Amino acid sequence: MRRSKEITLSIVGILIVSALLFPIYWMIISSFKIQGEIFQMPPTLIPNEWYVEGYTSQLIGTLGRSFINSFIVAISSMAIVVVLAIPASYGLARYPVPGKKWMILFFLVTQMLPVTVVLTPLFILFKKMALLNSLVAPILATATLGIPFSVLILRTYFLNAPKELEDAAMIDGCNRFTAFLRIMIPISYPGIIISATFSFLFAWGDLIYSMTFISDSNMWPLTAGVYNSMGKYGIQWNNLLSFATITILPVLAMFIVLQRYIISGLTNGAVK
Repeated sequence: MRRSKEITLSIVGILIVSALLFPIYWMIISSFKIQGEIFQMPPTLIPNEWYVEGYTSQLIGTLGRSFINSFIVAISSMAIVVVLAIPASYGLARYPVPGKKWMILFFLVTQMLPVTVVLTPLFILFKKMALLNSLVAPILATATLGIPFSVLILRTYFLNAPKELEDAAMIDGCNRFTAFLRIMIPISYPGIIISATFSFLFAWGDLIYSMTFISDSNMWPLTAGVYNSMGKYGIQWNNLLSFATITILPVLAMFIVLQRYIISGLTNGAVK
């Protein structure tokens, strides 16, 4: 009875994973098909004729520049989020900050709002600061929305960290700042990694801020390039899918490498 239940659960799990992964497989495999075969009925799971021009045309086109732009935006936004969220979350976890509950509630509310709510105010602000048509605008915009999430995650880690370790370090001669650097941050590595990962992915996948704040095509990141390639190629689906495939490769690689930390971070971050 128990073995049959395990087999059933395994089959259900395989079906769910297959359903989630099949769209990615279909996108990748269709990027190697000629235009007519993509819409062929019945569909083919493996291309009859392999088409690679979509990838070569991207490599010699605007892909490299767009990739660098996306990388700059994502890395910079992630760095800002991590550097600001770590001390903020530590302060909310360890110190009796006035209005702390209202701050946490505010951070929670920001996670419920769509990104379009702050789009117009940010556009006006960046226009007055002469930041439009630069990568600084999407960097600051994505970092602004990523900080509250990271503070909520990291605060839970600092709350769960034994305060006795800090006290012992301070008895041994560390001051508060040194104990924070040498004790609390290493303990909270899983939370820091998951905050950095989600901040990177949010900035990497941003479209609306890049399209709103940047009109120069040379400054567009990959997501904006994918969106605009639909008109550029007249919906040349194999080229579009090859562009999209290249766009998600860093995301897949990051999840494969950091999946252990991501699962640990999400699990431990939900304890309190």
